[in-house]
Amino acid sequence: MYESYPVTGPEPGPQRHQPPNSVRNAVRLMYAGAALEVIALIVALLTRDSFKSAILKAHPGYTPAHVHVVENDRAASLAIGAVITIGLWLWMAWANGRGHNWARIVSAVFFGINTVDLIISFAVVRAVPTSIAGVVIWLVGLAAIVLLFRKESGPYFRPPVSAA
Repeated sequence: MYESYPVTGPEPGPQRHQPPNSVRNAVRLMYAGAALEVIALIVALLTRDSFKSAILKAHPGYTPAHVHVVENDRAASLAIGAVITIGLWLWMAWANGRGHNWARIVSAVFFGINTVDLIISFAVVRAVPTSIAGVVIWLVGLAAIVLLFRKESGPYFRPPVSAA
């Protein structure tokens, strides 16, 4: 003889709509950018000899010991930079896939930093395989940014309207 107590959950909030194809493709490109970064790191580490020849070409007076130190420093900085970059690619893919507008802006800032880094890398001693990988990764980033800022992507990044 007990009356059932009405079960109510939290008030459903506004629902975010599914991302448009442009955002989905941008997120896929970001995941591809992370994968390419892994490949670029592997290629850079496997072609360390090209570091040595590039260092000797730029600094013919270096001793073998000095070349070895510079080569190891370059490999270590590449590895650390790659791990950080991979994390940033994955973070931006996750955040943009969830429609966070700040992530779209941060992605554009990271792309700008990548552009400056690529330009500087052409002026600094750099191995050819690493430079080619840098250009390919930059192109993937460019495509992702273009997709994130397309007209059809904009509404996905606006906060959902609550029904009151």
